[in-house]
Amino acid sequence: VSEAGGPAWARGQQLSRQLCVLAWRAHPPMGHVDLPREEGGDETTEDVPRIQCEDGCDPQGLRDNSQSCLQRIHQGLVFYEKLLGSDIFTGEPSLLPDGPVDQLHASVLGLRELLQPEGHHWETEQTPSPTPSQPWQRLLLRLKILRSLQAFVAVAARVFAHGAATLSP
Repeated sequence: VSEAGGPAWARGQQLSRQLCVLAWRAHPPMGHVDLPREEGGDETTEDVPRIQCEDGCDPQGLRDNSQSCLQRIHQGLVFYEKLLGSDIFTGEPSLLPDGPVDQLHASVLGLRELLQPEGHHWETEQTPSPTPSQPWQRLLLRLKILRSLQAFVAVAARVFAHGAATLSP
């Protein structure tokens, strides 16, 4: 992970770009789809991680201390890795080995491993395992999860692009 004591920004940039491409491939355009908003929320997608201002992922925050931002990205990747491996995505034709979702899952794992320094375990908020879903819920949940993953990895890719351009030795 470390290059001269810092994160492997260039490798992170490469992996996060690949992750963006795969996230869009796994969720093909379907035209405009209005996703209903549930009153009580849905625990599977309610606590979706988002990179926010206080995470220090802005250029100044990255320059001062990139660890808090990278830890937030790591937490998000752990969350999405669990969802992509859950029953929500089982039975999906795109889940065949080397299918779009399988490639996406492997890419999430690769970037997560890059961010996990060897011998160092970040404290991660306990991400509960997704509750089993009903077959009729899965299409909607897949759409929600893939859309939020697309937004998450787009921001993560920007973080790594900035880090590779300005913070690499």
